[in-house]
Amino acid sequence: MNLLLKNSIEKYTHQLLSADCEADFNKLIVEKKFDKKTKLVEEGQYCKFIYFIIEGSCYSYFTDPKGEQQVIQLALEGYWISDLSSFYSNGKAIYTIETIESTTVLMISRDNFEKACATIPIFERYFRVLIQNAYVAMQQRLARSSSEDAEKRYIELTKSHPDFLQRIPQYLIASYLGIKPQSLSRIRKKIAAKKDQ
Repeated sequence: MNLLLKNSIEKYTHQLLSADCEADFNKLIVEKKFDKKTKLVEEGQYCKFIYFIIEGSCYSYFTDPKGEQQVIQLALEGYWISDLSSFYSNGKAIYTIETIESTTVLMISRDNFEKACATIPIFERYFRVLIQNAYVAMQQRLARSSSEDAEKRYIELTKSHPDFLQRIPQYLIASYLGIKPQSLSRIRKKIAAKKDQ
């Protein structure tokens, strides 16, 4: 099993993976490499997989009525990304997922996901914890977007995800924060000026 995934499972479940569990799960996942700017899922299509990033980066977004991308998730190595509403319901995707860099993922289909959760208890626990954490993070993000100004949201992002700032283009960071790239540029200059004082 990929070491990054194994470490993630053991971290979130607080359990060591047995060799049998690793072997069973390896039969259910597929490794695949995608070029930069490849769409893994498109809005309006069906999302058949969830993706664990082992190398590279991706983002998910929807297109608003003005035709602008609104970024929902940024993901680097060790992150899962998918359109879960489509994946779980077999409905059409509401998000597009696109690679930012050349990206290698581990993919698991809906059938194999269900099989993993039904037959390998540690995986059911792992995915439950991940989904709980993602739900809490989404609620916190929504609350912050309504109550905090853009500068405060950016500072929080620099503390919680400094790796995003090194790897992800500024226009995607701006969209993720719900602001225009010009506003993000002003915020960064203002913060830099404060540090120089």
